[in-house]
Amino acid sequence: MANEESAVEYPVIDSHIHLFPSSELDTLAWCKPSNPLYKQHSLDEYALATGSPSSLEGFIFLETDRKHDLDLGAKDGSGWAMPLMEIDWLKRIALGTPKEGEGHTPEQGKLCLGIVPWAPVPSGEGPLERYVKEAERTAGESWGKVKGFRYLVQERPRGTMLEEKFIDGLRWLGRKGFVFDLGVNQHDGGKWQLEEAVDMIEKAHQDVEEKDKVAIILNHLCKPDLSVYNQTDPSFVAWRTAMFRLSKCSKTYMKLSGCFSEMPDKLKQATVDEIFEALQPYLVVILATFGPFRIMFGSDWPVCTIGVDDAWKKWRRVVQRFCDVASLSQAEQIMIWSGTAIKAYNLEELV
Repeated sequence: MANEESAVEYPVIDSHIHLFPSSELDTLAWCKPSNPLYKQHSLDEYALATGSPSSLEGFIFLETDRKHDLDLGAKDGSGWAMPLMEIDWLKRIALGTPKEGEGHTPEQGKLCLGIVPWAPVPSGEGPLERYVKEAERTAGESWGKVKGFRYLVQERPRGTMLEEKFIDGLRWLGRKGFVFDLGVNQHDGGKWQLEEAVDMIEKAHQDVEEKDKVAIILNHLCKPDLSVYNQTDPSFVAWRTAMFRLSKCSKTYMKLSGCFSEMPDKLKQATVDEIFEALQPYLVVILATFGPFRIMFGSDWPVCTIGVDDAWKKWRRVVQRFCDVASLSQAEQIMIWSGTAIKAYNLEELV
């Protein structure tokens, strides 16, 4: 524990974790019984994964893609039942009111710094506004923790992000002061997802006052193929080009997270130094484009644990190695470990 604690001297906010109780596993759209994550992942499990270092200030919860039906939701709200169930689950965590067997305690509630639930952004402004009102009613006293929303587009059809209703939904979020977490996947989805992400942000921000522009928080480096080490490879070139374009959009941030999922299995088992060396071309681009004041640490727990031993601590050491090799100043490191998350998610109580 002493070695882990000395690795990072700065307060840490984990900007990207997922939590789900065993009683609600079958509401997850992606999690079948054969999935290694098909079991409870609550704060007791998270505490074991992190080692509960004193530097860990808390986390931002990200929605877990619960089953939903956009058409039924827009019609009568019935298609939103399972995402709203997730908000109720996070309310119990944030307020420290666990049900028996849920794996969290009242004392752990303070770790929940922010909640980013699912929202029916493709349905447009009207249904989105109705959903958010229902989300507020469900969240009750925990509503102040809700900082933004996510609708996972990485497995949706081409053009989803650019539909008029989607753009209207993003603009509505911006006017209401909510952020939007954007999950796209170049590795499995193709470079068109990166190109559409740029177009989406430009459309959402076009002719909008700066104060009303929706902040976009990009997840997991946009999931490049981390088996590609050749910087002249078309895949890397397309990713690098997109990073430069995305970084030029105002109010955009990047999560330094989710990389284990995009690595070949052999690299997942490599040492911290070997992983850092393999990721260095990507990290150099992220630092050159977004800079430390728009980059935030995130673990993507528990997804990061698939095929990786002691994944949370290992990723923390990789990020620390990045900070050390880049000779980042104290102020820059503070931003990566916690400051950018505080700024992007408007965590007023930590300012």
